[in-house]
Amino acid sequence: MIEIVKIGDEFDRWQDLLALIMASFAYMDGIIDPPSSAHRLTLENLAEKASAEVAFVAQDGDKLLGCLFCRPEPPVSLYVGKLCVSPKAQGKGIGRLLLQQAEALARELALPALRLETRIELVSNHVKFGAWGFVKTAENAHAGYDRTTSIEMTKVLG
Repeated sequence: MIEIVKIGDEFDRWQDLLALIMASFAYMDGIIDPPSSAHRLTLENLAEKASAEVAFVAQDGDKLLGCLFCRPEPPVSLYVGKLCVSPKAQGKGIGRLLLQQAEALARELALPALRLETRIELVSNHVKFGAWGFVKTAENAHAGYDRTTSIEMTKVLG
């Protein structure tokens, strides 16, 4: 049975979490420019990220299936980052479960919306997030780029 668990001080599966993120983001290699920031993650800075933000994992028993990192941006939104689902577990509603957890956290923090960014090249992600209630709210360029490299999407919570 899949459960969503908040990463706390007792979490000790950083290697497994890093492997999950790298496997989940691998399909982007050679497609997006600049390369994913996932490539800059290490065991140390992943643990630091989890302590600075609110992080959740989706697990089935001892298997990590997905994760999501959230950063409050009061008073406007809860930023959702590093949302990923293991390639072997995709299509089973795990991403939706993780986003439902983010929505619950946003409501708990009295934040009216979720915000995320996705790369311009990943059109299937734009469609998926749109199906989950997100709408495009901005286009952005990474530092050093003179073209759009990502889009921002927001979901206003009812």
